[in-house]
Amino acid sequence: MNGKPTKAFVLVSIAMLISGIASFCIGLLNAQMELNEKGYYFAILIFGLFSFVSLQKTVRDKLEGQTISKPYVLMCWVAAAAAIALLTIGLINADLLLSEKGFYAMAYLLSGFAAITVQKNVRDSIAVSSQVATAIEQQESAEEQSI
Repeated sequence: MNGKPTKAFVLVSIAMLISGIASFCIGLLNAQMELNEKGYYFAILIFGLFSFVSLQKTVRDKLEGQTISKPYVLMCWVAAAAAIALLTIGLINADLLLSEKGFYAMAYLLSGFAAITVQKNVRDSIAVSSQVATAIEQQESAEEQSI
């Protein structure tokens, strides 16, 4: 098991998540597109972030030996792929400058990667805290038995 992530790494991960989401949303607010199109891109952002975090959690659970149903694992992979595909299809067909399309794609990828990293940091911190608590309990139990 890896150690607890450093405070600097945790803060940078959170800052990048906020930065990516804020950039994407500010871009949507300033975009010259219909409200329903803005809603489409916002929904893809939220769907993507959720699916990426769910997929990361599922993969990590499997690596740690937890039982995960195959349909759920498949659903996580399909959801993550669908989120990326929907953004890609939307941007290809959008009436936007190439630079705007690139902006949305990069803000989306930054947000997705940061969401996965923040979730991993939270999970690593909980795992380390749990290991420390278990070690303390074992030490106290050993001390009580030796008395």
